[in-house]
Amino acid sequence: MGNYFKALKETPSRFVDRLLTRSQDSVEIHDMKARSGHEMKKTLTWWDLMWFGVGAVIGSGIFVLTGQEARDSAGPAVVVSFVVSGVSAMLSVFCYTEFAVEIPVAGGSFAYLRVELGDFMAFIAAGNIILQYIVGGAAVARSWTSYFATLLNHKPDDFRIVANSLHEDYNHLDPISVGVCVIICVLAAIGTKGSSVFNYIASIIHMLVILFIVIAGFIRADFKNYSDFAPFGARGVFKSASVLFFAYIGFDAVSTMAEETKNPGRDIPIGLVGSMVLTTVCYCLMAAALCLMQPYGMIDPDAPFSVAFSAVGWDWAKYLVAFGALKGMTTVLLVGAIGQARYMTHIARAHMMPPWLAHVNAKTGTPINATVIMLTATALIAFFTKLGILADLLSVSTLFIFMLVAVALLVRRYYVTGETSSSDRTKFLVFLGLILASSAATAVYWDLEKDSWIGYCVTVPIWFLSTAGMKFLVAQARAPKLWGVPLVPWLPSASIAINIFLLGSIDAKSYIRFAIWTGVLLVYYFLFGLHATYDTAKETLKEKMALQNAEEGSVAAESSGAATSDH
Repeated sequence: MGNYFKALKETPSRFVDRLLTRSQDSVEIHDMKARSGHEMKKTLTWWDLMWFGVGAVIGSGIFVLTGQEARDSAGPAVVVSFVVSGVSAMLSVFCYTEFAVEIPVAGGSFAYLRVELGDFMAFIAAGNIILQYIVGGAAVARSWTSYFATLLNHKPDDFRIVANSLHEDYNHLDPISVGVCVIICVLAAIGTKGSSVFNYIASIIHMLVILFIVIAGFIRADFKNYSDFAPFGARGVFKSASVLFFAYIGFDAVSTMAEETKNPGRDIPIGLVGSMVLTTVCYCLMAAALCLMQPYGMIDPDAPFSVAFSAVGWDWAKYLVAFGALKGMTTVLLVGAIGQARYMTHIARAHMMPPWLAHVNAKTGTPINATVIMLTATALIAFFTKLGILADLLSVSTLFIFMLVAVALLVRRYYVTGETSSSDRTKFLVFLGLILASSAATAVYWDLEKDSWIGYCVTVPIWFLSTAGMKFLVAQARAPKLWGVPLVPWLPSASIAINIFLLGSIDAKSYIRFAIWTGVLLVYYFLFGLHATYDTAKETLKEKMALQNAEEGSVAAESSGAATSDH
């Protein structure tokens, strides 16, 4: 305790050290991995990653959110909302690919931000990703029970236990959701390759169900339903896009599997980009089919596709829709479980969480401890809680993290310690600040000014000129070795702009949740995480210095011996 209180007194200096010190690629790839005891098995190809991406993304979001947003916010133009959120997700995917290829470790965005923006920003980002996985996974697990009940022609509460002694928000106990989490935990723990086989078989079946929905929907289409295409205007389209971004959440879990990929330089770009293109096309076709079957005002917000098929006289099709939704939610839970365990593993490698969570099982090659802990938390929330969680409550933290990854990519390309000149560093920071400020100003202006467009004539040119200035006036300090994001800095700058713009369309409650959770993270970080990672970093540095001195002493001794022999 004496050492701990001494460390607490040093919190300001330790925080400055961790804020300014960045990790290195070699540390994340070699030193951090060694702390898990055993390496994860390299068994995945681009085919596995692509279906993991599809399985991670196409789940309950498309089956629920499409109806809600079409009826209340966008009308038939919800298909445009899917395109906007899909473009935002695709830009983020490109930013992730370069990091995942260059730093192929299980930490995902946590590892990337540690290298480019330091421990503190990495921890805040990772904490929000972990919350998103746990709460989102619990919501999907409870939705699994609801669709399972529909498939068996029952109401969801028929499969739940009502405990009247508990608060009404927590008294509908859901044992089926816990059972699903247990099964998912076993699948995720026994091996990534086995999970991959299960995932792409389930995903292919799911794609067949989606194909049926699209074809059947167009067969029963009434094009009069498209006569009022955008009843809520552009503002409704972008508001829906910020909510529908939730339907794309999950692809970042695929980047955490880079450590288990056979050929990261080839497999990760193909797998991630391929899955995102396939997902966006499916979403747009499904949204178009739904709005062609029913007038947007009559779409059911809770079970849009089931009710739509009933409305056109195909009542039997709702069972097929429920079956497809079950398949999608199962794979979302599986890939989410794999991804969140790997995030937790790498955080524990940095000693921001107990190192026990970083252990990789020698037989299965998977982080069993982290998998069990994360899914236990998911199952606990799913068992007790009525999750009336709006999608944008989960979208806000994800959009924030994706924006940070785009910033980190620009830092990676344009700033290398000891190599970038002071003038280039200054110009880079000025242009980056202008890109962030102009993007934020555009989002604020959109939110506050309903009719005028004059402000955009100022903010958009500033963004364009700042990006152009970075392109032509600042020399790139680092070139990618295996795979690089094209059109740098334009593509990551566009990713920053669109993510911030979508953040400006999310309601105030989302930011309250974000602030509360970030406050909890800060308390934990300053009381425990900061000191553990600081001590670990300094101890590692001492060990490296001792090893280096020993090697230099050995070389000196050999040289001295050789000189004596020559004499």
